[in-house]
Parts: sequence; structure tokens; C-alpha cells
Amino acid sequence: MHTSGKNSADGANLRVAERDFKYYIFDWDDNILHMPTRIHLERRREDGTWEPYSVSTALFAIIRNDKANYRPPAGDWGKAFVEFQDLGESSGDDSAFLRDTRHALEPIIAGRQKPGPSFEQFRQALIEGRLFAIVTARGHSSSTLRKGVRFFIDRVLDDSARALMIANLRGYWECFEKQHHVFSDEEMIEHYLDLNRYHAVTSPEFVGRMQNGPAGAHQAEMAKQLAIRDFVEHVMSIVRSKNIQRPVSIGFSDDDQGNVEAAEKYMREELGRLYPGIKFVVYNTSDSTRQPARKVVVQGQLSFDMGDL
Repeated sequence: MHTSGKNSADGANLRVAERDFKYYIFDWDDNILHMPTRIHLERRREDGTWEPYSVSTALFAIIRNDKANYRPPAGDWGKAFVEFQDLGESSGDDSAFLRDTRHALEPIIAGRQKPGPSFEQFRQALIEGRLFAIVTARGHSSSTLRKGVRFFIDRVLDDSARALMIANLRGYWECFEKQHHVFSDEEMIEHYLDLNRYHAVTSPEFVGRMQNGPAGAHQAEMAKQLAIRDFVEHVMSIVRSKNIQRPVSIGFSDDDQGNVEAAEKYMREELGRLYPGIKFVVYNTSDSTRQPARKVVVQGQLSFDMGDL
């Protein structure tokens, strides 16, 4: 990124005013990070009896529709996904989500393990100060997910990357807020994080907010559609409030084939009708051996390229 000659006195990168408006929606598990969180199921034995069987989110995405051989303990999906909740925990750094995020990041930072397929794209989105949403089938509060993102920033971005992010964030403030205010670097990051969306679609918080959604919204695919729409509406309200006349594109990445297909259909049939000027792109990261991920332009043929997300 070249910023010489386009920086303000406080180091803000004023070149952000020349950028395209790309925004992102990221699934978390097996898309950004391979989390150690387990789903507790029961598996049918050959003799017809059932045994406890804990699986990763990656394996669950494959077997979740095989109801003949896998089921939640005592028919209770709450017990199956107990590790994906904030139940009985504080909202501090010892939450299960933050512990698992820390455990997932440690081998990546040490170079012992590859990250999820959208890890680098998420990192780059943070550095560039792009608006984003985390949309996951987990059941945590939005504040828990936000703390996970902040932990990601603190652990993954080195001093150089963090400085670039701060310069970009200050640039957006000066170019589009057009207000004089002296923020510390910490305040700038917190302001940026407040602008984004954090949706764990099976959480009581999300279900309560979206209770007027379509029937069946408790299912992950439907719930993620509502979360996607919420982010699109949020982005467009910001763009319109600034009277910005610029092409907008929104990319969605997920490793679950069912979620990918549902999001693609929803963007084409519903959001495309409501927002004909937006370019919608879906990235299928279900095949971990395929880089870059399979990209589908759902709607829009804008002149700029969204890159590999």
C-alpha cells in the first residue's frame, strides 16, 4: 500500500477515499480458524445400540443430515452444542470461545499448522479497515464474538500491520466523517469494531432479535440468511447516510455446503431484488485443498475485482 503524499498530519491514510467499497461476511469455524470445539453426538453401532461420539465442526458439516446414524444425546441439540454456548461462563477472557480461539491461533502463529481458508482474507480485511460481519452457527453472545475478533487483532497483526490498520481507520474517519476529533489508537480500534456485526445465529440474543423472521429461522441456513440481510442493511444505511455514490460489493464465505447454497439462493432471489446495485459474491471454502476458494458471482458485474477473498 502506497500512502506517501496522501497522509494527514496524524498519519491517516487519505487514499482510502479512492478505494472501492468491498465488505465481507465470514463464517468462523473451519473458515477463519480450525477451532478445537467439539460437538457431542451419539453414533449408531452395528448392533443398533448407540455410543457417545464427539466430532469436529468440519466432520459435523458432512454428517449432520445423516439422522439414521447420528443423533444428539437424549434428542437434545442443546447438549450436543454445549461447548458452543456461553452458559455458566463469565464474559471475560476465560470464556470457552476465547480459550478455543487462543488454542487455534497458537499453532498457526508458531508455524505448525495451516489456518482456515479465509484466515488471510480476514486478516487483510482488518488491516484495510473494511466493514465485516462474523456469522456463525454458534450460540455465543455478540460481545463474546467481538472479543474473539479483538484477540485475533492483538495476536495476529504485528506492529507494521497494526500501524497500517490504524492509518486506514483514521483515513476513513477524516474522509467520510469529516469531523475533527483526536482518537488514540485504542479508541480508533474500538470505534471500528463497534461498526461491525457479530452474529451467532443460535444464541438467545440473535433468536430474540430475529424472532419476526421467516418460519424455520432456527435452522442454521435460514438464520444465516437473516444475519446476512442484517449486515447488508447495516452497510447500506452507512453508505446512504454519508451520501456516498460508489459501487458496493459484499462477499460471503463459508465452509458448509448447505450454508453456501442457501446464501447463494437467498442473495439471488431476495437480496438481489431488494438491492439491485450491489455485487454479491459467495465463496465456497468447503474444499480445503482448493485455493483460492470457489467463487460465484451471484449478482452484479461491476468493473472492479473483489480478489480472491
